[in-house]
Amino acid sequence: MASFLTDNFILESDVAEQLYHGFAKHQPIIDYHSHLSPEAIASNKKFENITDIWLKGDHYKWRAMRALGVEERYITGDASDSEKFAKWAQTVPYTVRNPLFHWTHMELKNPFGITELLNANNAESIYNTTTKMLQQDNFSTQGLLQQFNVVMVGTTDDPIDTLEHHLQLKNSTFSTKILPSFRPDKIFNIHTGNDFREYVQKLGNSAGINITDLESLMAAYSIRIAYFDDAGCCASDHGLTAVPPRDNYSKAEIDAVFKAVLNGDDNNALSVKDSFSFYVLAELCKLYYDKGWVQQFHLGSLRNSNAHKVAVLGADTGYDTVGDYKQGETLAYFLNHLESHDKLAKTVLYNLNPADNTLFATMAGNFQGEGIRGKVQFGSGWWFLDQLDGMTKQINTLSNQGLISTFIGMLTDSRSFLSYSRHEYFRRLICNLFAQDIKKGYIPNDINWIGSIIGDICYNNAKNYFRL
Repeated sequence: MASFLTDNFILESDVAEQLYHGFAKHQPIIDYHSHLSPEAIASNKKFENITDIWLKGDHYKWRAMRALGVEERYITGDASDSEKFAKWAQTVPYTVRNPLFHWTHMELKNPFGITELLNANNAESIYNTTTKMLQQDNFSTQGLLQQFNVVMVGTTDDPIDTLEHHLQLKNSTFSTKILPSFRPDKIFNIHTGNDFREYVQKLGNSAGINITDLESLMAAYSIRIAYFDDAGCCASDHGLTAVPPRDNYSKAEIDAVFKAVLNGDDNNALSVKDSFSFYVLAELCKLYYDKGWVQQFHLGSLRNSNAHKVAVLGADTGYDTVGDYKQGETLAYFLNHLESHDKLAKTVLYNLNPADNTLFATMAGNFQGEGIRGKVQFGSGWWFLDQLDGMTKQINTLSNQGLISTFIGMLTDSRSFLSYSRHEYFRRLICNLFAQDIKKGYIPNDINWIGSIIGDICYNNAKNYFRL
């Protein structure tokens, strides 16, 4: 019987151990999509305690605590940090078979060196021990990134962002690359009235342009994309339920409604929303192509499902769901649109509904490019799927429908500086999957060859894909 969280955790054979320890474990980490705070990195922030670094903003933990009936004041409310941690510690034993049970103890082991199983009895001692450690220099934001051997972090940034913290880091001696990613999602909310108008005003101010129509909107975006590019940006990102369909509205009709909205007339905003979104997204993607960026599409989330709780706590507080949106036709039409204009950039497609895995993997195979390894990627399991089952299904589908050897591997998609255990989790899993195939005779027992493929998946493919 295997013991829990040993050095060979998840590795079920000597072959898996050889692959992980020899080819995966020590590879640097490229975290090409995260939600880490550039300000926290630039200021080299030290966290007050483990609640500060571990529980604040972590929807996974919040959802688990709610499922156990924990009062909201201990989750997002006014309880003290020590009280919130105590409630989380009480919750942890009940997370068994949930990936949180693995992540929690992996993150306590590395970087804190704590191998006890967290529970109500040791909560106070672990809280005090980790609080002391977090005051050490190697537990600051920069210290943690170096401990985890992270060589690149892609943050998520609005086009109106000044990027002051990225520029500060770019001109510093800190060796990890902290690169902005262009996330223009707010522009697709043409139906939101004053909020939309205020955002467009801010966008125009950031670009130094008075936005009055589609032409000036895209001129503003061109200026902001150039600004991001100068700051080191190499990727965009879009969080969408699905790629917007192209309706029957002409550019002139879209432009007329956009102008009307900017002047306070919202009567036709909702009806033209999809056409407006398609037009703007397509024009943005053409600009990404011109810069040589990677474009990422996170598709399939049904956000803010509990309207009552969202009204009380606000949006993005842990009430999201896997959506069942129709993805294939609109995605194919959109990629075809860019391909027909010879403006299809490197693209990563992330799927949130595992029922659509084969759709996404085969769609990626339709739009590859000469001289580019894995130009269009079926991206790693994310959000609700970045656990053993979800990642296994994604890896197997990609292997069956595409080339796993060109895969750019794992990302954190996290706001926590302790989430780099997810890369370890992924690396252990993929080594075990390859080892299973070797043991069954499905692939040759050539450790060095298979190990080189694993090294590419863990590091080299992403390094080359993002031009690092």
